[in-house]
Amino acid sequence: MNRNILIGGAWPYANGSLHIGHIAGLLPGDVLARYHRACGDKVYFVSGSDCHGTPVAIRAKSEGKTPQEISDYYHEEFTDCFNRLGFSYDCYTKTSDDHHKNFIRTFHEKLYKSEYVYEKETPQAFCECCNTFLADRFVTGLCPKCGEHARGDQCDLCGAVLDPELLKEPVCAVCNKPVTFRKSKHLYIAISKLEKQLRNLVDNGKNWRKNAVSFTNRYIDEGLRDRALTRDLEWGIPVPKEGYENKTIYIWAENVLGYLSAAKRVADERGENFEELFGENAHHYYVHGKDNIPFHTIILPSLLIANGSGYRLPDQIVSSEYLTLEGRKISTSRNYAIWVKDLLDRYDADSLRYYFLANGPEKKDADFSWTEYVNNHNGELLGAYGNFINRSLSFIAKYFDGIIPEGNVSDEWEETLRTLYDTTGRRIEEGNFKEAIDGIFDVVRKANKYFDEQAPWKTRTENVEVCKNTLYQCTRIIANLATVLAPFLPFSSEKIFRWLNVFEDWSYKNVEFGYELPEIEILFERLDKNVIEEERSKLG
Repeated sequence: MNRNILIGGAWPYANGSLHIGHIAGLLPGDVLARYHRACGDKVYFVSGSDCHGTPVAIRAKSEGKTPQEISDYYHEEFTDCFNRLGFSYDCYTKTSDDHHKNFIRTFHEKLYKSEYVYEKETPQAFCECCNTFLADRFVTGLCPKCGEHARGDQCDLCGAVLDPELLKEPVCAVCNKPVTFRKSKHLYIAISKLEKQLRNLVDNGKNWRKNAVSFTNRYIDEGLRDRALTRDLEWGIPVPKEGYENKTIYIWAENVLGYLSAAKRVADERGENFEELFGENAHHYYVHGKDNIPFHTIILPSLLIANGSGYRLPDQIVSSEYLTLEGRKISTSRNYAIWVKDLLDRYDADSLRYYFLANGPEKKDADFSWTEYVNNHNGELLGAYGNFINRSLSFIAKYFDGIIPEGNVSDEWEETLRTLYDTTGRRIEEGNFKEAIDGIFDVVRKANKYFDEQAPWKTRTENVEVCKNTLYQCTRIIANLATVLAPFLPFSSEKIFRWLNVFEDWSYKNVEFGYELPEIEILFERLDKNVIEEERSKLG
């Protein structure tokens, strides 16, 4: 039975370019989407640009532009980067879009009637120098728990969830001047009353990543705190409640709901029933980085429960760890980063996808190294996979006039390839992408060994029937490798499907003998090792 699959990729802030850390955390979402589509499931792969809040407003102020202009500029840049990387979003939108804003207003109107929402007067950080109220993350100071430097919403070192007024020596993160606190009335969600439901959610999180389980349990064990739903900020979605006309919905209380607003847009455009996405035959994945865990395991479920509309809670949390760069922490302010738009101008998209999926921060912190990237590309992608395809198909082109010869199928190879579909599919669904791609490349190496042992360059003159069997078997291996690799390497797989006249559904592939191959091109070009030092010299 086909399933209804929601895959929500985290929404990047539209206040600066994407860097490699974003891509490492988000790529698994595209693998899931492509795999589930190939299986015949109904997929809603959604994300968008996070356009509201203080980060965008401050960037706009520094450049003498409006927040709308800044966020629209980066939204277009993000869209282009995701398209070039092969992200197959069913909807990539933005929080400043009218469809999203209308959905959020309707959601919040119902939310405010909930027993879990109440009014409270609270101190809010204000910067006299910048003449603006500040979002929590734009107040910095010393953590009251560990004493280290922290943001007003969270201490990255000890993981404590904070409020700005709890910080010692709080200053504005923009101008570094001390902040004051002004009393203001706001709407709050009583997350503290949802402990039982949230604990039950994490206890039943069968395929949640370990970091999501441990982080969420720690937040619950330390005592859940209620969170403000509204803020005294100009740039955002107006609060749909009388008496709150000059306030906006706090960014965290609307951006995580973008998964629902975008999925509803997809359902409406397809003429499908949005409610089916929340039934028994549904499965919801949320894909993001480690620092976004509480927003998806505490905040989002709290909003969904409190709204009371029966929305499905997260089934699977696919949360990556941190990515460093050449042994150091990525720093956008110091320009110690690799920007995705620049990377795509110089390197093949499938090559980048392969590296981040095979070497990314899936279950532990990972480091991007130019040496490792070049060696991985030349050794695995080109040397093993690309080489096997090129040597097999170019041999057919040269000695058999490009016509796939008739041959017998090896039972051993048929079992190997059919098993590969099962193991790869299971690993993808469990969120074990590195294990999945490693398993496929084990078969790639086995295929190269098979080609070498069969020695078609010898059997072509000594026993042509054996030669034909070898080459026919190789074309079937290629067709099936391309299929199981399609969620990971869509561009090269698409070329192979076209060359061999096969389709990308998740099923064992036969190849017609007698079929004439079109002109074959090299899938991957070798990278010169000189690029390692060239690229390193650009950092910082």
